[in-house]
Amino acid sequence: MALSGRSWVGWHCTARASVGQPAEGDEGQVDACGTTLSTRTASTTPMPPRTLVTDLAALVRLCPPPPPGRPTTIRWDAVEADLGKRLPCDYKRLAERYGPGRFSDFLSVFHPHGVTEFVGLTGPVPGRMRAHLRKDYDQGTHPVPCDPDHLFAVGSTDNGECIFWITAPDADPDAWRVAVNEARGPRWYTHDGSLTGFLVAVLSGLTRVPQFPADLLDSPAMFEPLTPSAWKTESVVPQGPIDAAAVRAWARANGIDVPARGRIPRAVLDARLQANRA
Repeated sequence: MALSGRSWVGWHCTARASVGQPAEGDEGQVDACGTTLSTRTASTTPMPPRTLVTDLAALVRLCPPPPPGRPTTIRWDAVEADLGKRLPCDYKRLAERYGPGRFSDFLSVFHPHGVTEFVGLTGPVPGRMRAHLRKDYDQGTHPVPCDPDHLFAVGSTDNGECIFWITAPDADPDAWRVAVNEARGPRWYTHDGSLTGFLVAVLSGLTRVPQFPADLLDSPAMFEPLTPSAWKTESVVPQGPIDAAAVRAWARANGIDVPARGRIPRAVLDARLQANRA
């Protein structure tokens, strides 16, 4: 099936990449949407909408996920209840297989377990973006591809673009398409396929999103998992009053320029402190 990509102004046609088998190691597993994966059932078992299995298999081969670690349970019923909408099956399998992280050091997909609220699927970004787009849509400030009520932010780039689901029809999330805005301009790009299919098309070079940098694929596609990092405070060593005369004498003895009066430069103080520690 050929899929089309559209941008304002201009039209871009893309073909869907597909692979006829599940990724190695997936055989016999049951995914988040109840699909049993088997290399022997590709031609006999009805496939989920939009080649859910083959899109993920293509992405795994193109951009390997992290090695299996401690299993993380995603309570999809709670996530969907929080969002007030059902989610696409391909997204659920993508989130479970890859976890929170970033593709090609550029594109982040929001995750129910995002390491910060700004990359979390249930965080504040989708609502804020919708409010911003609603203002543009109502005032005609910038073009918006559809009613903002049908745009849900599901990712972002390091340049500031947002990746959206076009959530129409709302009752059929597996039919949702993908849209990308321009961080500092009016252009939009739409992809007639799933989010996973969009990632495959972009990271394989099959689709060129005008808003994305031309050198995005100069390096092989990769996925970087993100984990919360603990913030550490640096220990502060208490210091007594500074003996300015002693510091100046030490600096002159070591060939360091220091003013005869006034404030002693921090670099001189740090150098003496380091010398005393040695």
